Parts: sequence; C-alpha cells; structure tokens
Amino acid sequence: MNRQLLTEWLPFNNVDKKLLTESIKNGTDLIVEGILQRAGAKNQNGRIYSFEILDRELSKYKQVIKENRALGELDHPDSPIVNLSNASHLVLAADWNDKNEIVGKIKILSTPSGNIIKNLLAADVLLGISSRGMGSVKKVNEDTMEVLEDYELICWDFVSTPSTQQGWMKAVNESKEFKRQINKVDSLIRNIISGFSQK
Repeated sequence: MNRQLLTEWLPFNNVDKKLLTESIKNGTDLIVEGILQRAGAKNQNGRIYSFEILDRELSKYKQVIKENRALGELDHPDSPIVNLSNASHLVLAADWNDKNEIVGKIKILSTPSGNIIKNLLAADVLLGISSRGMGSVKKVNEDTMEVLEDYELICWDFVSTPSTQQGWMKAVNESKEFKRQINKVDSLIRNIISGFSQK
C-alpha cells in the first residue's frame, strides 16, 4: 500500500456573538472548541478511521500539545510539514468524549493567517477543522476506504470544505488584535465609500 497525505474535515460552529462581544471588550484571546475527529464513522471522503488508530495517534499528539507546538494552518498544504509562516492556531487540548469523538480547544493566533480566521468568524463564515496525516488506505466496498495501521497524524488545519461531519468550531473568547483588525476593515470600507461619493 502507498502512503499518502490524508485529510479529514469537520465543521466548527458559528461564533457565539455574546461571547465574541465579551471577549473583544475584555481583550482576551480567541479560543474555539469543538469536535476535531470522529472514530468509526465514514467521513465525506469515504474513509473510516478506527478508534484504535486514532487513540494511538491522539496519545502521541498530546505530547506535542504539552510541548506547546501543536500548530495548524489555514487551508491544507500539499505537505506533511506544518509551515510556520502560515501557522494560524495552536491546539491547547484534545481528548475523547463519550461518543468516540476527539474534541479539542484551539487558540486562534494573532498571525496573518490567524487574523483571517478571526475576521471570517466575525463575518459568520462557517469554517471547518480538518486533520492532516500520512497513511495508507484499503478499499472496503465501492464507496468506503479503511485507514490502515501506518497512519500518522500531523495536525488539524482550518479549512472551508469538510470531510467529517459536524466539525464546526464555536468561539469561546477573543483578543484585542481581533478588534484592531475589525476596526481596520471598517476604516477601509468607509474610505472606499467616501472615495466613490466624492467622484
């Protein structure tokens, strides 16, 4: 079997406006939480991950989280390497719930890519969380593939198109940088409108 880059998508919930307003007022970081991955269920790419494989990889990933280097990117690159110049978020915690789902808490960073995520969330854009890993798959039937033992989890990225159901994230709190970015966008829009009206 040939190992390949495997990506799996789940939607993250829309921003809670009350929490978003409170976090902007308090100048706190933007924290989102939700389902990161689901075991034993076929995703939108037709792949199924066993609980055993995901549990093994989650155990390894918890060490990466502990070392404060569980970074992810905005959009999936075609690479097994997390590109630091495109880092958008940091996974703070990840564990199983009672539904065979990995749930996590993620800090959106004040990097260029992180600020794009913040502005998209503020505009009520529905984003997804998607795992990125390397591994082989075996065909089970016409529309289902099983992920094999050689699978290695790399990270979770923010993306626009899903492969796993219900991977949307919701905002828990926010940052001062977000407010500054929103003010910049508002100012830019006002300048554009003003320029048109003077013509």
